[in-house]
Amino acid sequence: MVSRIARLCAVTALCVGLSLPAGAGWAQEKSEDKAQKTDEVVVVSSPIIEGDQVNRLASEVTVISEQQIDDMNAGDLPSALRRTPGVVISRHNPVGSFGGGSGGAVFIRGMGTGRPGQDIVTMIDGIPMVVGVWNHSVMDMLSIDNVHAIEVYKGAQPVLFGNNAFAAINIVPKYKKDDGFYTHGKLAGGSYNTLTEVLETGGKIEGFDYYLVQSYRYSDGQRDDAGGSLQNYYGNIGYSFNPHLRLSLLVNYTNNWSEDPGPLGQPELSDGTFKTRDTISILKLEDKYDWGYGYVKAYWDDGHLDWQDQSDGSDTRTDYNNYGIRINQTLTMWQGGALTLGFDQDYISGKVLTVSATGKQNGGEKETFRLSQPYAAISQEFKLGEVSFIPSVGARYFDHNNFSSETGYQAGAILRYQDSELHANFAHTYNYPGVYVVQQSKLFWHNSLWENLKPEELNHFELGVSQKFASWVKAGLTYFRDKGSDRLVLVYNPAHWENIGDFDNQGIEGNITFYPTRDLAFFVGGTYLDRSPEDTPYAPEWSGSAGANWRFLPGWMASVDAQFVDEYYVSETRYAGSRKMVDGFLIFNAKVSYQFKVKGIDMKVFAAGENLTNQDYEYKPGYPMPGINGMLGVEFSF
Repeated sequence: MVSRIARLCAVTALCVGLSLPAGAGWAQEKSEDKAQKTDEVVVVSSPIIEGDQVNRLASEVTVISEQQIDDMNAGDLPSALRRTPGVVISRHNPVGSFGGGSGGAVFIRGMGTGRPGQDIVTMIDGIPMVVGVWNHSVMDMLSIDNVHAIEVYKGAQPVLFGNNAFAAINIVPKYKKDDGFYTHGKLAGGSYNTLTEVLETGGKIEGFDYYLVQSYRYSDGQRDDAGGSLQNYYGNIGYSFNPHLRLSLLVNYTNNWSEDPGPLGQPELSDGTFKTRDTISILKLEDKYDWGYGYVKAYWDDGHLDWQDQSDGSDTRTDYNNYGIRINQTLTMWQGGALTLGFDQDYISGKVLTVSATGKQNGGEKETFRLSQPYAAISQEFKLGEVSFIPSVGARYFDHNNFSSETGYQAGAILRYQDSELHANFAHTYNYPGVYVVQQSKLFWHNSLWENLKPEELNHFELGVSQKFASWVKAGLTYFRDKGSDRLVLVYNPAHWENIGDFDNQGIEGNITFYPTRDLAFFVGGTYLDRSPEDTPYAPEWSGSAGANWRFLPGWMASVDAQFVDEYYVSETRYAGSRKMVDGFLIFNAKVSYQFKVKGIDMKVFAAGENLTNQDYEYKPGYPMPGINGMLGVEFSF
């Protein structure tokens, strides 16, 4: 076990070691830009994250753009987020997420540890991507190749996102914004027979636009029976009637599988193969006027999970359908003010079929939960010279067809003066049980005690400050606290879910981004988390990341990053039993690329390496992750 002092020294050494050559810097620009500007000077992009923003409701949002995803050579959502301060992931294999828990998930400041169910809502274009029965996401449903940017909300979001949103991850999807045509392709191969293939094309002419993506990823894995495959097909087609109205249709189909190799030396304990198939369609009408902006979205999500050859020889098959409508309009009809009015109507449904090793089947009828959620928020900016003050308040009403109705609310304030910013917010919100509480009670436990359940409850507070120094450094520091109650826990005699869990997590998170020259950028970030209970899974006391981007010759770019994660417990918080611990680790990764032109086509070749020091580490006891490994690839665009 590493002592607390040693852990602090490790984080400090990581941060200092990767910062020594530099002063500091920051650039704020739209995520679609390949380069950023600070006071008219073009610089390389920020490593790890594009930056932290504070929205009108005083919530801090971390943004990771396409450029950071490319710099890190991230092949899926967990690998794109694992270096983000405050984020921890779980996985078994280089490609593919095995289920939605210890085999592939994302955790934020101690949130997201309850399975079944979730308290981190994962979305695409603001629409939740959730397996209707189990009420949590499977990471393979969300292809990284469709991502324009990732928004990470590390605090509760009752007004903006509602149910499940103790924290939130939103994918901003790709679409063709500017006139013209664009095509991009990527082919790469690496260790463990890993293959990546991506082809995307987009165009916009007059009012019509389209963006299409096809991608395929495969790996044998670092161990026997540790393979995985990801298939993705994406289309986003739109038409602008005029400068104010745009209608679009987004359709995304994914088909994936991932293997469980079992604990090292115990392949007989393998839980088989986990297959996912999902199709989501989002029809959106959006408006933008001088007096306001908003949207109407209708969505349909249809999917299937097939968990085959589990350790007891059984299979579990899940079919789910989620659908609904989301309406949002923000009015800006007076100076400095914004009034947001919205309504979400969601239907979450599905059914489960289990097949025993002897072939006996046990399944039930499809269950459907309805959740109606009107909400409103108002903010007003007051200015006095160079001082700006923006208070805000909002509320959301939750009306569920099976559980009690509740009201979530939040309030915040932002104070800005020149290059300094202070923000604070408080949020009170709820997380409703999923369809699984009914399915399990009827199929396995043969009781109706689920009817006594109520939603989990959370109080969130954060206080943050950021400071920009000149044009080349920005630093931020945030204190946060999350106090939860009525958490679902499985109890026995008889078996049923009960609202008896609670937690109280608090901590400090900080980061600094700096640009010593126009060709060199650094990022350092870290999180300290005080957990209660102390054995909260996937919640290390200390974690940190650092990175650098360096354009060292014309056309040449180097990106390096490092991640430190303290020792932490694993297992599911909803089940009783002892927690297991994995050791802390420090890993280094790098990517070098060279860009050039061939007959007017932009070309790029790259070499990427992970775990360059061959560190022994694991996210789950008995499941060692790959040692040093690499990838070579080529890209083209025109």
